[in-house]
Amino acid sequence: MDYGATVLGRPAKETLRRGIAPSQDHITEEGGQKLRRARERLGLRYRDVEEASLRIAERHGHPEFAVALSRLADIENKGTVPTIYRLYSLCAIYRLDPQEVLRWYGVDLANLGADSLQAEIERTHLIGFNLPDDSEVQAPLSLDPAFDVRRTTYLSRMIQRWGTLPLGLLKGLDLKNQRYGYIGTEDWSMYPLLPPGSLVLVDEARRKVIDGGWESEFERPIYFLEYREGYACSWCQLSKNRLVLQPHPASRCAAHIYAYPSEIEVVGQVVGAATRLGPGRRRRARP
Repeated sequence: MDYGATVLGRPAKETLRRGIAPSQDHITEEGGQKLRRARERLGLRYRDVEEASLRIAERHGHPEFAVALSRLADIENKGTVPTIYRLYSLCAIYRLDPQEVLRWYGVDLANLGADSLQAEIERTHLIGFNLPDDSEVQAPLSLDPAFDVRRTTYLSRMIQRWGTLPLGLLKGLDLKNQRYGYIGTEDWSMYPLLPPGSLVLVDEARRKVIDGGWESEFERPIYFLEYREGYACSWCQLSKNRLVLQPHPASRCAAHIYAYPSEIEVVGQVVGAATRLGPGRRRRARP
């Protein structure tokens, strides 16, 4: 059986709809009820909302921003999901946070990072979205007092209590000048230091290519780069106007040379990484 065809085919889609429809209907109805309560708290009539949305539509030169009386009634009473334009207008008129309203409809932007991992992308690329400041992560809140950082330990057995921590607590990191990159699932250039599928932290303030001063491969700077075909992550050597991308010797990948800076740009230096340990998928055969 072709699993991919089964998942994407009509029977699978219909099964999925039947499986989530009751819950989804409840979510959309609840979202409409919350919008109604927001309107009523402000003492706005349907006509007031319609007229305000018409002014927003005129201001932006786009009729989709307008919320007609009948459409607003459907949103509040029948669970009709507003379009992104109407949702924007309602948030503007009711003074609501769009991220909060999206959660009313079951769309939590805090899940964006985790959901993005459901799509395996072969090419190395930058991650363009930012997570909300109030996002939370699961973290160990309490460890066994016998835990000794000097010894190798099965950490999962040492965790006594799990909980959620807001990502805002990570403000001690210099996130202002840093971005994240993802090493494509077919990019083996820095293996085994950075296996395919690694998430890397890129400091955009560190763009100067350093030619020496390290004592081991673990200290040698790794750079995240952008060129016409996409992105790369590699050691670099600069010689006049030529930038050599040097892969890890164990990767068995070839070096590449670009005219610098006309053909390639240094996005920044990799200053952190999250990787999965283990052999992973078998590499494609190389010529």
